[in-house]
Amino acid sequence: MVNKTITNHPKSIVEVNITVPWADLEPKWNETLQHLARDVEMPGFRKGNAPLNMVEANLAGKLQDELLKTAMPQFLIEALKGTDIVPIDYPKYDLVSFAKGQQLQFKATVTNRPQVSVGNYKTIKVTKATPKQATEEEIQKVIDDLYNRWKNRPGANTPSPSQGSQTTPTPAGSIDFQKPQSSSETPASASDGPDDSFAQAMGAASLSDLKEKIRKDLQDNINYNNELDYEEAILQEVEKITTVELPEILIQDELNRMLVSLQRRVADMGLLLDDYLKGQGKTLEQIKNEWRAQAEKNVRMELGLAEIARQENVNISDQELQAEVDKIQDAKVKKQFEQQEPRLHLKHALRQTKTLDLLKKLVS
Repeated sequence: MVNKTITNHPKSIVEVNITVPWADLEPKWNETLQHLARDVEMPGFRKGNAPLNMVEANLAGKLQDELLKTAMPQFLIEALKGTDIVPIDYPKYDLVSFAKGQQLQFKATVTNRPQVSVGNYKTIKVTKATPKQATEEEIQKVIDDLYNRWKNRPGANTPSPSQGSQTTPTPAGSIDFQKPQSSSETPASASDGPDDSFAQAMGAASLSDLKEKIRKDLQDNINYNNELDYEEAILQEVEKITTVELPEILIQDELNRMLVSLQRRVADMGLLLDDYLKGQGKTLEQIKNEWRAQAEKNVRMELGLAEIARQENVNISDQELQAEVDKIQDAKVKKQFEQQEPRLHLKHALRQTKTLDLLKKLVS
């Protein structure tokens, strides 16, 4: 029978001291010995046929190491049965004492899933801002930028409108920098501006049609960002009413996620992270220290949203999960979701999104 002593420490750290009598260990010892003996070669015996007592003496400490590698996790699981402890990280094991024929004593340290308390989220008040409208100046700026890039594209010899050149429109929504018909065509002069020919090269029927397409794209982007701001405001309110003692491992995980995001942005700028940090005059540790307060808010927000999902019984069915996986176009990325861990991460993300959608309805 396994004896255990459980001690709770700050930040959800739990220390479990476990004692296992030899009677419970002996079957596992013999099973491990037989398993290892299959690959042992000894003089005078075929591989795997040496007497077990000789194999046991030959294996020495390896046999004990292999036993403990499998036995300690199994006995930890047994010790945690009937408790409210749910580890959220890999346990750290420390051997206290053990020898063949004697009891096993070891300590396991885990981070327990923290207790989360969320206030009355149904009374959250957030006002959704009315999105601004795309202005004529913004539309014209996009057109001018497109026109300058089109006019100055490599090898461009754009016929002037006075030459009566015709351009074949491309499919709607696409941008196709039309190639010149011949090197003898007259380049557009600096005084020329965006016209229907240019608009057709951009995939529109006319310049006015191009303006409307750009207006719609700009407005869609404005509306999208406005919705993101609204969701962020709701999540900020959730964070404010969430009480939890944050485990250090979750804070470090969030800091690492933020670091990966920074690395991607820096790579898009054509820089290495080390060069970027030198330019900022900061070390990686200084950056993490500056981010820590935000990381704690992010984790608190995430845990608060998950607790609301639990209280509201928000779940993601296998069908919903698979439907999301089926949307993935990249075959290599899609194949990753054949594994259990990526599917669990995606399921959690979908559950959080579904919970946020529920909150948006409650708030409105």
